[in-house]
Amino acid sequence: MSTLQLDGRSLSTDSFHQVVFEGRAVALAEEARRRVAASRAVIEGLVDSGAIVYGVTTGFGQLSDRRISHQQLRMLQVNLVRSTACGVGEPLEEAETRGMLLLRANVLAAGFSGVREAVVDLLCEMLNRRVHPVVPSRGSVGASGDLAPLAHLALALMGEGEALYEGNRMPAGEALRAAGLAPIELQAKEGLGLLNGTQAMLSLGLISLRQAEILADTADVIGGLTLDALRGTPAAFDARIHAVRPHPGQQQSARNLLQMNEGSEIRESHRSLEADPRIQDAYSLRCMPQVHGAARDAVAHVRRVLEIELNSATDNPLIFAVDPGVGEVLSGGNFHGQPVALALDFLALALQTLAGISERRTERLVNPFLNEGLPAFLASEPGLESGFMTPQVVAAALVSENKVLAHPASADSITTSGNKEDFVSMGMGAALKLKQVARNTCLVLAAEALCAAQALDYRAPLRTGPRGRRACELIRSVSPRLTTDRPLAPDLDAAAALIGSGRLRAVLE
Repeated sequence: MSTLQLDGRSLSTDSFHQVVFEGRAVALAEEARRRVAASRAVIEGLVDSGAIVYGVTTGFGQLSDRRISHQQLRMLQVNLVRSTACGVGEPLEEAETRGMLLLRANVLAAGFSGVREAVVDLLCEMLNRRVHPVVPSRGSVGASGDLAPLAHLALALMGEGEALYEGNRMPAGEALRAAGLAPIELQAKEGLGLLNGTQAMLSLGLISLRQAEILADTADVIGGLTLDALRGTPAAFDARIHAVRPHPGQQQSARNLLQMNEGSEIRESHRSLEADPRIQDAYSLRCMPQVHGAARDAVAHVRRVLEIELNSATDNPLIFAVDPGVGEVLSGGNFHGQPVALALDFLALALQTLAGISERRTERLVNPFLNEGLPAFLASEPGLESGFMTPQVVAAALVSENKVLAHPASADSITTSGNKEDFVSMGMGAALKLKQVARNTCLVLAAEALCAAQALDYRAPLRTGPRGRRACELIRSVSPRLTTDRPLAPDLDAAAALIGSGRLRAVLE
């Protein structure tokens, strides 16, 4: 892939994933370099003139009324990074940290932050040479952005703190030297320019969004398998029904479910009322378009919010340069995480919806009173064997955990910084909860996938449709048919990995 040119205006979710997961190289675009230099010239002119500028010639937060002498301006920025780097908890994953590096470089490339080009260049080269700061996951309230996580990132640029290089954790200064890089000496405004913003919650959110989009499609694939295994009818997916309630996600899920059922011999075997006197299926089958579709629409909304945030200036104060050295500095609140926090909470609720209805379908597959003549718990010898009894229990446990995690973090606020930051977003908390909800939902769908494949095996010699057969082949490639009881934990993990890879989703294509 060609080097991605960062300009603060055109970063896409696809490019984000290419850099984070595939190692695509990045660099500061030339037009962005000119904007960065122009905004830096404004800061240097203000410093030379002795002007009062928040965070440049003053203290921070509640201490913003304290003037800082010209001789102490660099130490002010160093002290800000050091004092703010007090995050706690397990470190973020390397992909999440790569996302932070990329997003912070892109924000600075927009040219509203007043930092030198060298700061952006170092962020880019750390990405390119895979020097990843160790960033603790807890400690952000999402007010002036993700201060603590971003401070640990900035600390590594200074050659302090820790970083991962070639899989080894070491002092950040050593990691930079090993990669052929030199730490940066922060100048006026640059510590603040690295710290203000939503790049931690946004990085985690974008990674979870990618999983959510896969899960929304995969839920239709697996739900289609379950529908056929339970001898359900696709009549409820008729396009005419959904045309009179035209939510886009609902219509898409209905189309997907119809495709999954096309060519099914099982469906043909019970099409007539004589063969099957049932008129309607249970909601977990019949209402899949409405439930899955609502989750789809939520995912689409979150994508729109995060795509705006991708190329937004979230620093404070912002520098609006008219000409090199001429411009205005404006203080505002673009660092506040509320738009992202609300979106991530919404996404967690959407994924819990997918997990909840999936677990109900799994219950119908294993419950001998509901599973349309299939063996109890899909076991070969029910009683002697328990079959898939416990995967449904696991799914129920994960869904119940999701119910707790789906409580919105953004509904909370707590005052910080001497009551200067008196309403905060808790966006990082929303991102961390969402990450777990996405993992749980993937496992819940994995449990349904294993049960649906087993149930369809019992319907032989009748076969599901071509897309369903392809999906079952993929499931069977990671989990052989259960012929006698065995530990199913490895099967669940393997099925979850299959789902997360997007290979089951591809059946719809």
